Order: sequence, then structure tokens, then C-alpha cells
Amino acid sequence: MEVRPVRRGMRMVEVMARGTERRPRGRVVAAALDLAALGWPVVAAAHPLREGARACSCDRLGCPDPGAHPTSPGWQHQATTDPETIERRWAADPDANLILPTGRVFDVLDVPAAAGIAALARMASTGVRVGPVAAYDAQRYLFFVTTRGAPDDEDEWWSCRLDCVPETIADTPGLRWHCRDSYVLAAPSLLPSGNEVGWIRGPGRAPLPDPVPLLDVLADVCE
Repeated sequence: MEVRPVRRGMRMVEVMARGTERRPRGRVVAAALDLAALGWPVVAAAHPLREGARACSCDRLGCPDPGAHPTSPGWQHQATTDPETIERRWAADPDANLILPTGRVFDVLDVPAAAGIAALARMASTGVRVGPVAAYDAQRYLFFVTTRGAPDDEDEWWSCRLDCVPETIADTPGLRWHCRDSYVLAAPSLLPSGNEVGWIRGPGRAPLPDPVPLLDVLADVCE
């Protein structure tokens, strides 16, 4: 079983890259509090079920995205940085995963893992400043960048709708831009595989990078 170091919040922790054990209770709420302390609003999410007929803790039969969506349709209004509210919500559901709304403090550029690995190598060699980066198994890399909010030239930019299929975008197959009205699953949320979302580069107090230099590299490696 492979073990690799991943930064969570301000600390280094070890996560099982191919593990199937359940996470200890309290780690997700601790991560939520760490992120809220950075000014990042957080939302409780559904979580995968390891036993029984249903794959997700939500009430939807045949949930298409087990454990990777908010528990309430009012999630945008429920996003908070208030520690007491966060503690209360995870006390009610200690197994809940963790959602980060995008388009507020940050946007997220979301690419296939192979493209993300290639992009990080290219950014390191060319001096492009990189911020936090998270990974979903060996499938997706998420690059956190400063948000553009609702720019005047919004038609030239795009947000990942929750039902988008980025692989069908001819110019940049596989590239998602999460901004307004979208969200991402945050570490150490549990995935249906039994693995966790992990930080490749953890968040901190440094300003987030501008999205355009990263987008140039990511779009190039996705072509």
C-alpha cells in the first residue's frame, strides 16, 4: 500500500493513496475550521456509503455523484466561515464530506490528472506561480486561483455547470473552470473508491495566483 505525504491546512499528514479504511471522525471538521480560518466559506456535503444498497448518504436513488454534492439545495446560502456553525453542522453529521463554493474567494481550474502533472512540471520550469493544488484519486487535479467573480467580459469565460461534460469541449478537452454557482470537494473528503481528496500543495496565507498564466499552461497541456 502506497503512503504519500499531503499537506492539509498548515500541517503535513500522511494519507493512504490507495487505502480503503474509514477516516477518523473529526478530521473533516478540523479541515473545515482550518479553511474557514483562511476566509474560505465551507459547506457540509453528502458522503459515500460503504455498506448497503445505496452508494450515497443522500435520499436520491442511483445518486450520480456519491458523496460529492451538498446535502441541501440551499448550499450557497449555508456556506460559512463561522466556527460555531461549522462545529454544529458536523456534530449533526460527523461523516459529512466538505464542499468549497467557488467564485467567492477563489476559482478552481480542474483538469485530468495527467494534464495536471504535466502542467505542474511545466510551471516549475517556467516560473509560473502556483497556489494550492488538490487531487481526486488519480483522476483530477484542481488548481486554486484568485476569483474573477463576474467580469465584464464574462461571455469569454466559462463556469463549470454541475452537469457539464468538459471532455466534449474541442479546444481544451477535460478542462473545467469552476467559478460562480459551482463548487469543489475538499480534502480530506472521502471518495467512493475509499480514498480521500488530498492536497498536493496545501493552502496558506499567501495570495492566490492569477488564473490567466495557469490557464495558458493548462489549456496547452489539455489540447
